[in-house]
Amino acid sequence: MKKTKKNPARPAQVAAPLLAAALGALGEGVLLAEARWRPGGLKIIFANDSMCAMAGRAAAALRGRPHGEIHADHGHFAALRRWLRRPAPGLALSGEGGLARCDGAPLYATWTFSAVAGADGRVTHIVVTYRDLTAKRRMEEEVIHAQRIEAVGRLAGGVAHDFNNLLSVINGYCEILGSKPAVRRHAAREVGEIHRAGRTAAGLVRQLLAFSRRQALHPQVVSLNRLVRDNAPILAKLLRPGKSLALDLQAEPDRACVDPAQLQQVLLNLVLNARDALAPGGEAVIRTRFCEIALGRNRRLTDLPSGRYVVLAVSDNGVGISEGAQAHLFEPFFTTKEPGKGTGLGLALVYGVVQQSGGHIFVQSAPGTGATFELFFPAADGPLQAEVALPAVLPATRGRETVLLVEEDNVVRKMVAGILTADGYRVLDAVLPAEALRFARAQPKPVELLIAPLQSPGDDSEKLARALHAAHPRLRVLAAANAEPPRLPWLAPAAQGGITKPFALSELLRAVRSLLDGEGVPAVPPHFTPPI
Repeated sequence: MKKTKKNPARPAQVAAPLLAAALGALGEGVLLAEARWRPGGLKIIFANDSMCAMAGRAAAALRGRPHGEIHADHGHFAALRRWLRRPAPGLALSGEGGLARCDGAPLYATWTFSAVAGADGRVTHIVVTYRDLTAKRRMEEEVIHAQRIEAVGRLAGGVAHDFNNLLSVINGYCEILGSKPAVRRHAAREVGEIHRAGRTAAGLVRQLLAFSRRQALHPQVVSLNRLVRDNAPILAKLLRPGKSLALDLQAEPDRACVDPAQLQQVLLNLVLNARDALAPGGEAVIRTRFCEIALGRNRRLTDLPSGRYVVLAVSDNGVGISEGAQAHLFEPFFTTKEPGKGTGLGLALVYGVVQQSGGHIFVQSAPGTGATFELFFPAADGPLQAEVALPAVLPATRGRETVLLVEEDNVVRKMVAGILTADGYRVLDAVLPAEALRFARAQPKPVELLIAPLQSPGDDSEKLARALHAAHPRLRVLAAANAEPPRLPWLAPAAQGGITKPFALSELLRAVRSLLDGEGVPAVPPHFTPPI
């Protein structure tokens, strides 16, 4: 008897269970819907596991419902209905937007509608695939936000530079007027009010400079735990009455290289923000901890670089911050407070100081859940540096030396030249270094002190200083600039110093006299600015 061969199973019969399993295991969300339009969208007849996870619903809850229920808006309906009039296999309709999860969590996805035809070629169903792009979109938004902050910082730095010159003039002439006996008798109060307003404005400018990372910092290795403990009493007073401060200092090691004065201001601003967000009986907590980011854990552009960090965090259990406000939190002049309650520069200063210190800042908050600001500073291994005492106030001494002043701003140059001349110095003033060099070479006596806006090694002001030093090795150089001036390696430390704009004329006179007397003068840091 001849054996007959059995017909092999059809490919479709073998593939059907595999295709069903593959469809369920896909990482992308998949819906199968009827091709007929119904109120609210296409009727869902199947959803794979990934689609259920994206929508936050079980398959049974999706089955029979219109697909529009899983979309945050229905802006794609018009294009979809036009496409449904003539759907064809191979001709897909794509789009992107937000999806509506049942728990309200934000989810952004792309989608593609594709036609499925039966054996007769007639389109009977629509398959929709969804790809979750929430993480990618969040990263793009973070990068765009960082770029916007950088652009605003450049603008703020430029504005602050110009205001520094104006404030130097206002404050300087107030000092000149205040020193005249007739003015002290008849207008001392008025001049004093102008001077106080000028100093307040100078404080605002310093916060703008800090945001734009052009503030002069004086970093040193400090213990964050000790710094927090030392400032805890004044921080606790800021929260009284009815609100309290707690410390949770766990960082070990706890050393970072920061400017202690600027970090004190950062703490003050963050605690003041917490105070404004707290209800009576609320609490602010300052925490420190040590963490290490392993190599490979920083896959995104916005992730922390790998390394060792000391973390300083300020938390509160107050009203919290909305997602919309968080997107603008560190921008200058942005504030959620009532008009007249804040300038919007407090967090801008925090951002600038942290960035300029090589650190990173992150915010975790939601309405009703409080807020946490975490500052990550690279851990430092060096020895703790002792605090440097501020120099004693020196009496003004009339001078007789020749001083060369270089200043582009006409009003500032006139004011500084006037006060130095009034104090007995012989002053040559010029707008640019090249002009100043011509003036100096035309004088019978050598220039003994150069005051110039040294910004970076190799600039025109340093070339001028080198030329003058070659002619007179006992030259003294005082750098007057908006940021911390560079040190000149070819000039003895005692022969150079710095002063940061906007400076008080009394500071200038003391710095000039100290340098000429051979005592040296360090770069004068900006004054401590009360928190805004």
